Amino acid sequence: MTPSSDILARFFNEIGIIAQLSQSAFERVMPEGMTMAQFTVLNHFVRLGGTKRPMDIARAFQVTRATMSSTLSRLEGKGLVATTPDPEDGRAKHVGITEAGRAMREACLAALGPEFARLAPLLAASRIEELLPALSEIRSILDKARD
Repeated sequence: MTPSSDILARFFNEIGIIAQLSQSAFERVMPEGMTMAQFTVLNHFVRLGGTKRPMDIARAFQVTRATMSSTLSRLEGKGLVATTPDPEDGRAKHVGITEAGRAMREACLAALGPEFARLAPLLAASRIEELLPALSEIRSILDKARD
């Protein structure tokens, strides 16, 4: 059965609120100057490895090239990513995470430890484990639908 527009609106509203609450909680405990956008880029590099063209990163995050360029510039200014010329296209460049970037990602995750510890007693592990496959499925469907 296909969900109604009302159900989908309520569903995505809940996701939006959860995203906002989690981003606020995340940014409260992050090392000075780190934002959720910067962390997610570092996490993207750690998760997928290698280097990426800025436009490919922007496409993956569904933001403009200008927005991603700003985020990458801030990360590069902190020494967390490094930019190298594209050997095949002199106009293009590749960006990759540095060791300092990997260390910052780990510091961010460590900073979340107390927040997770505070939330853990409020969330049943079995319920979280039960919801994870459904959330992964929804993410996958939305990811495929954007292409």
